Amino acid sequence: MHPMLNTAVKAARRAGSIINRASLDLDRVQVARKGPRDYVTEVDQAAEQAIIETLSTAYPEHTFLAEESGLLPADAPEWHKAAYQWIIDPLDGTSNFLHGYPHYAISIALAQRGQVTQAVIYDPVRNELFTASRGAGAFLNDRRIRTSSRSRLHDALIGARWPGSNGPDSLARSKRFETLASDTVGVRRSGSAVLDLVYVAAGRLDGFCGVDLKPWDMAAAGLMVLEAGGLIADFSGEQGWMDSGEVLAGSPKLFPSMLASLS
Repeated sequence: MHPMLNTAVKAARRAGSIINRASLDLDRVQVARKGPRDYVTEVDQAAEQAIIETLSTAYPEHTFLAEESGLLPADAPEWHKAAYQWIIDPLDGTSNFLHGYPHYAISIALAQRGQVTQAVIYDPVRNELFTASRGAGAFLNDRRIRTSSRSRLHDALIGARWPGSNGPDSLARSKRFETLASDTVGVRRSGSAVLDLVYVAAGRLDGFCGVDLKPWDMAAAGLMVLEAGGLIADFSGEQGWMDSGEVLAGSPKLFPSMLASLS
């Protein structure tokens, strides 16, 4: 394992311990509202701090882009310009966590001059550790993972982060995604875009379509999709997804059909 990836794994496991301890007594977790249906807890902040401390101790010259803290230091260059920048989501799926719904994850990625080279996603509930280094494949608990082999969209199960209320029926009413939703066997909206994307890499979902995502939602899982043999792009089929927040991911056999459904 690459030394930087190994350090990121240590950071993710440390954050996972904080989250798991807090999950045992959710009534005591302090919660603040960042916006409509957008929450931050003391657990998010403590997990993020643990990750940053672990990484900055090992690599004091590196910068950070974290969901709760933003750019660190404040005058650091943006991720696509920085020599070394860690992109961190300490708890993706905070609403799930607060409701005791066991579906959330920690995401850590390292970008070097605009290219993500190392990635860790840790599901502390299932103790599932997803890792990837550019050019070296993607793994789940040291086992190589690959995207699914399904080639027909009407056989596909896809994850989604779409506008609208809960459930695929209401989501399909958003005209932009109606065809894609109706052409598949089902749409799942889990509340964790990080896990949805990495499930594409692991073959658990055949594809994913999301909007309004941030770099920390996509950076680590995006590399894993690529290293697992999948394709990922924006809705135009281009590579601007980390900036636009619009992302489409799937197996090479399925991806063209998904892209066509959005056209």
